[in-house]
Amino acid sequence: MNAPALSRRSRRLRTLGAMVRLSRWQEHIPFTLAATWLGVNLAAHHAHASLDERVITVTGANILAVTFAFMINDVADAPDDARDPARAARNVVSCGELSARAAWLLAGLVGALALTLYILLPFPSLLTGTVTLALGWLYSWRAVRLKALPVLDVLAHALMLSALLVLAGYLAFDAAPGRVWAVSAMAGLISAYGQLYNQVRDADQDRAAGLHNTTWLLGMQRARALMFVCLGAAGLLLALTVIAGLWPLWLAPLAGLFLLPALLWPRPTDMRGTAALDLSGRLQLGTMLAAAALMAVWLVVNAVG
Repeated sequence: MNAPALSRRSRRLRTLGAMVRLSRWQEHIPFTLAATWLGVNLAAHHAHASLDERVITVTGANILAVTFAFMINDVADAPDDARDPARAARNVVSCGELSARAAWLLAGLVGALALTLYILLPFPSLLTGTVTLALGWLYSWRAVRLKALPVLDVLAHALMLSALLVLAGYLAFDAAPGRVWAVSAMAGLISAYGQLYNQVRDADQDRAAGLHNTTWLLGMQRARALMFVCLGAAGLLLALTVIAGLWPLWLAPLAGLFLLPALLWPRPTDMRGTAALDLSGRLQLGTMLAAAALMAVWLVVNAVG
């Protein structure tokens, strides 16, 4: 192979690598799988739904919808991220590895693929998925930018990156969630914690970019306190749903087993791969991996049972 051909191949590989990095898959695949399969498992457990190819369809749709949201976020934030060396290095548009035009086109393709998969699902799941995609766009799009609107930023994050993913999984099999709304709210509260954690971590950069979010409104101390209020409320809902019989009891010892490595060997970094602010940040990835593994086991049990 001659030198020009090698150079073209190298450029194509670099571009492909930048496209993969734009997806930021490692930051959201664990919680997307956990949330989606939680909804599917609850439908099988409570509505006695028979699991079929819809599991694959809704899982793929949710992964693509969240990937779309992360891509739009990086493209829209590229001018702001370019001001900070660390964030510019992470953002493939800011550091010039991928043009903004190419990134917009790729995000549009991913969003279209997600919508196509949602269309294959029952209407309630399609509607939920469509709202997820809309929030993914409006959250970062400069003309609206929900992420810069106090309170709405946390609500949008809690819905599109958690609560609606659970509901899409459930509604793919049953149209009457009933008590499952409480589990969806629990997942949303965990996501709200994640949003506040991210805002506290990125407070200096967000302030430099003129981003007036919930943490800007509350101040750092109150935002930190609200982080743990959200986690506490999620824990309370978990306890109430256990008491209400929404979970099979055999999940409890398995959850403890899966969580043990995360508790014994907490990571120095959070879900994004940056230095953790506190112990909760160090537990993020391990906890999400444990949740995804737990939901995968439950999914197999429901599928064969």
